[in-house]
Amino acid sequence: MNASPLDQIPASVRALAPSRRGLMLGGAGVGAAALLAGCGGSSSGGDSKSVTVGSNQSDEIPKKAVAEMMAGFTGGEVKINTIDHATFQQNITNYLQADPDDVFSWFAGYRARYFADQGLVGDLSDVWSKITGMPEAMKAASTDSSGRQIFVPSTYYPWAVFYKPSVFAEHGWSAPTTYDELMALNEQVKAAGMTPFAMADKDGWEAMGTFDILNLRLNGYDFHISLMAGEEAWDGEKVKNVFSAWSDLVPFQQADPLGRTWQEAAQSMLKNESAMYYIGMFVGQQWQESEAPEDLDFFTFPEMDTAIGADVVEAPVDGYMMAAKPKNEAMAKDLLLYISTPEAEAITLKGDPSVIGANDAVDQSGYSALQKKAVELIGSAANLSAFLDRDTRPDFASTVLSPSIQGFLQNPSDIDSILKSIESQKASIFGS
Repeated sequence: MNASPLDQIPASVRALAPSRRGLMLGGAGVGAAALLAGCGGSSSGGDSKSVTVGSNQSDEIPKKAVAEMMAGFTGGEVKINTIDHATFQQNITNYLQADPDDVFSWFAGYRARYFADQGLVGDLSDVWSKITGMPEAMKAASTDSSGRQIFVPSTYYPWAVFYKPSVFAEHGWSAPTTYDELMALNEQVKAAGMTPFAMADKDGWEAMGTFDILNLRLNGYDFHISLMAGEEAWDGEKVKNVFSAWSDLVPFQQADPLGRTWQEAAQSMLKNESAMYYIGMFVGQQWQESEAPEDLDFFTFPEMDTAIGADVVEAPVDGYMMAAKPKNEAMAKDLLLYISTPEAEAITLKGDPSVIGANDAVDQSGYSALQKKAVELIGSAANLSAFLDRDTRPDFASTVLSPSIQGFLQNPSDIDSILKSIESQKASIFGS
C-alpha cells in the first residue's frame, strides 16, 4: 500500500475540516440551470437497474477517463450526463433544487459542505463505513458541519508553475527558487521574444489561483484561511500588498486574459509563445495529444518572504456526491463505493494521468515522472489549501471576488477602490 502524502500533513486538515461559517444559496441563470435540470435524475425513471451521473468533466480527456471508469461498475447501467464545466459550476444550486442526477461530480471541502448545509445532498456515512484506503484528511474533506460524510474523493492535484523543459534548456533558463530570481527570469523570457506567463480568466476562476499563491507567499497560510472566512479586512495593507505584487507581475502575463480560456493559455505554452503558467496539474491534459507529451515540468511558486517560506501548496480534491433524493439510492451508493476503490481510480488515472489518486492503495507504479513529482511536492507541504472558490463561501467567490479580480486585471492601478468594494460586500455577505 502506498502512503498518501495527505496523511503526512496533519496541519492541512484545518483547511479541509468542517467550518463554522454559515452559507447562503447563490443565484444562477435560469436557462443554463434548466439545461442542467433537463439532464437530471428523471431520466432513470426509478429504474432499479440504472443510475444517472451528472458530470462536469466536459473536456475530451477527462470525459473519456470518467466514461471508462464508470464502465467498470458491475452493479448496473450508469447513464452519464456531461455538461460544460463552467455551466455546471455556475448553475449547480438550481440544478440540485430541481431534478438532479442520482450522483454528480463536485469538489471536496467547503463547496461540498455548502450543499449539505442546504439539505441538497445525501448522507454517505454508511458508504464511508465500507470505504478502505482513504486517508483521514480525505475523510475530513468529505465531512459536513454535523459530522456526516457527504462526498467521495476520486482524484486531486497540485497547482504550480508549469513549463516546458525543452524551452528552458534551449535558452539556458533555470527554475527560480526565490522571487527575485523569478522576476529576473521574466526579464530574460521577454528579451527572448516570449511572454513569461500564460494567463486566462474567461471563466472567472482561473486567475483566483494567482491571488491565492501571492497571498499565501506574502501573508501565510493562517491569514489566507482567515481571509477566506471573512475574518480579515480586504482593504487592509496585507491584501493591498498582494495586489501590488500582482500588478508588478501583470506586465509579464498574457494581455487580455478575460477573453482567453485556460486551454487557450496552455496552448500558448505548447506553441512556445508563453514560457510558464501558474495552473493546476490538469494542464497536462493539453500535452497528452501533443508531439511531446512528456515535455512538461513544474516548480513551486518561490518564496517571497523568508519568514513565511514556500511550503504551502494548493491541492484541490475532486470527487462525487449524491442528490438528497436520488431516484435509485441503493445503486447510487453502490456506485460511490466503487468510485472510492483503488481499482476505479486506476482506470481514471490511466485515462487521465494529469491527476493523482485519492486512495492510499491506488497503484502508483505506473505514475509518470510528473505525477511522482506532484506526490512528492504535496507530501512535503506544511499545509494545503483547496483553491479560492473552494475555500470561501460560493456566493462571495462568484459574485464578489470573481468580478473584482477581473476588474483588477482590466485596470491594475485601481487597487484601492476594488478592495474597498470587496470589503463592503464582504461585510454584507458575512454579516460582519
